[in-house]
Amino acid sequence: MSVWLPVAPCTPDGCARHTGAVRAPLPAAVLLLAGCTLVLLGVACVPLVWLLGAAPRGRLTRRWARAVPRAFGVRVTVRRHAPEPATGGELVVANHISWLDIPLIASVLPGRMVAKSEIRRWPLLGPLAALGGTLFIERDRLRALPAAVRTVAAALRSGSRVVAFPEGSTWCGRNAGAFRPAVFQAAIDAGATVRPVRIAYRTAEHRPGPAAGAVAFVGSDPLAASLWRVVRAAGLTAQVDVLAPIPAHGEDGRRTLARRARAAVLEPVDALLPRQTTVANDRANRPAESVHH
Repeated sequence: MSVWLPVAPCTPDGCARHTGAVRAPLPAAVLLLAGCTLVLLGVACVPLVWLLGAAPRGRLTRRWARAVPRAFGVRVTVRRHAPEPATGGELVVANHISWLDIPLIASVLPGRMVAKSEIRRWPLLGPLAALGGTLFIERDRLRALPAAVRTVAAALRSGSRVVAFPEGSTWCGRNAGAFRPAVFQAAIDAGATVRPVRIAYRTAEHRPGPAAGAVAFVGSDPLAASLWRVVRAAGLTAQVDVLAPIPAHGEDGRRTLARRARAAVLEPVDALLPRQTTVANDRANRPAESVHH
């Protein structure tokens, strides 16, 4: 592991704690089984879904991704702010808290994920991720960074939507890391639009209070422990704010663009409300034009 890679100070013992109501073990086990079954079913169907056209493939991906958090007992609320259609490629950047972030983004703005190259070598999931268009980058070699930027820029130039978590590591939601500028250079090179997305998790008792620690997947937290913590926590809600796009003008520079995107993502929720134009709940996988209320 290279020393230049970002590392969050969040730890499972210090951050991943649930303080609200809990489910009994049996209902939690049912949710765990349902959620894992749905995930495995989606993975198994990737080769077949990829044979479909872009439009039906996108609809199926959204429906599956929308169902995953619900299967694990997490309610989803999506709000779109000043929606504008993207022209050409679009770089979606979001804060990173949990493994749940991936299906949440895919349910609203499905695209080609940016992932570390090690995932390509994982049994089963690696080849399927590659089949799904994942962009693999070598995070632990500084010399590989220019090639990674070129790869992402090429995908954006082709008109693809690319999804990245520029913090480079998961944080607990109470704190957040700096947005690394490399992926923003790809957006500048491609002349793409940057679409910030804010992800927050709350419990029913503390909405809009402190972040729900149950969903935080940080540090050396085993996946099995994180899954069990999520299904035991009752009243979890994931809120996704799709924010106004930021043009990637070259004169701003990648660091300025990264700071602008991070500031938008970390802006207080109350400050976003006056500009909110659409609100959705678990039906939020629909295109922007169909979720106006």
